[in-house]
Amino acid sequence: MAELTRKEFYELADQCRERALELAHFDQNRVNRHQCRRFNMWLARLKTYDQLAAGVQDISAARPITRYDLMAAAVVLWLVSMFLLREQLSMGGNRILAFSIWGLVVLLYFLPESLYATTVELLEAKVLRVVEALEELLISQEMEVTEAVFFKIKENLNTARRELRQQIHLAHRR
Repeated sequence: MAELTRKEFYELADQCRERALELAHFDQNRVNRHQCRRFNMWLARLKTYDQLAAGVQDISAARPITRYDLMAAAVVLWLVSMFLLREQLSMGGNRILAFSIWGLVVLLYFLPESLYATTVELLEAKVLRVVEALEELLISQEMEVTEAVFFKIKENLNTARRELRQQIHLAHRR
C-alpha cells in the first residue's frame, strides 16, 4: 500500500471533476468500453492508497461487455454447435437449434445492458462513491492541507458531485 500525498490527493480531486464532466458526454444507458477500462485502471490505482482503502475497497470493477460482444458470442456458440452437432441431430433438430440460437440473439439485443455490464450511469455512481470517500478524507483533516488548497479541493469535489448527481437524475427522468 502506498501513502497518499497532498499533491496526489489534489490531483485525485481534480480527476474526479474531469471524469464527471467527461462522462456527461456519453449515453447513460449504454456501455462505453473505453471509459470502463479507464475507470478500472483508475480504481486499481485508488485501491493502492492506505487512506482511501476503506472508502473504495468495496467498489467493484466495471464490466466492459457490450451488447455486440454478447451477440457475437451467441453467434459463435451457434456456429460451433451446428458444426459439432450436425451429424447427431436430425434435420428437425438442426432447425430447432438454429431458431433457438437466433431467438437468443434477438433476446440479447433487447436485454438491458445494465444486467450484464457497467453502463455509463453505473460508472457515474461509482465515481460518485469515490468523490464521497475523498470528501470524507478531506473533512477528517488527515491530509493536513492549507486552507486555500482545502477550498480548492472542496470546490472540485462539489463540482464533480453536482455533475454526477445531475447526470444520474437525468438518466432516471425518462
